[in-house]
Amino acid sequence: METPNSKTLTVKLLVDKRSQKVLFAEAGKDFVDFLFALLSFPVGTLVRLLSKNGMVGSLGKLYESFENLNDMYMQPKLNREILLKPKEPAGVPNNLGLLTNVESRTIYHCSRRGYSDNHQYVSDDPKATCPSCQCKMSAKASYVSPPGVTKTEEGFVKGVAYIVTDDLEVKPNVTIASILQLERFNVKCICDLEEKVVNVGMDE
Repeated sequence: METPNSKTLTVKLLVDKRSQKVLFAEAGKDFVDFLFALLSFPVGTLVRLLSKNGMVGSLGKLYESFENLNDMYMQPKLNREILLKPKEPAGVPNNLGLLTNVESRTIYHCSRRGYSDNHQYVSDDPKATCPSCQCKMSAKASYVSPPGVTKTEEGFVKGVAYIVTDDLEVKPNVTIASILQLERFNVKCICDLEEKVVNVGMDE
């Protein structure tokens, strides 16, 4: 699913050579920010990104049912994309470029708002009509970060190394954390380990 705007991230895997099992991954800020950003997305977005045919459990079927339900059973004027392609919350960074088919939420206000105080309405659809003057709500509003947040602080975690386990537990990559992970997998000798560097993109 590579696109001109998509990126890949480098992750280092620690592998047990005997069993060929990945014990854990060593990752940087960008990859961990990407994982934590998934928590902010609506379920409908995650199902679509992961491909409904590959979803474990019933969420894929639920998504498919809503997608294929005949219009005669739907509420009139309902826009299915509010569930099929929900927009991510404002202020959640997609700074990795991996989620290239996630549409960030944009807020619009009345194009005549500056002429009157009666145009205090906002919408997430630029085709919406202002209740005051019937003009299109097509003027894009600018998102303002919370006080104290600067551009250099994008994302969720600080720029240190992290350990990511196969069940997506994330820990700072301090020495004791690595030792505990090796003990968990009963690794007796570091000679049984090898490092593999992989590039993670949208397909992975």
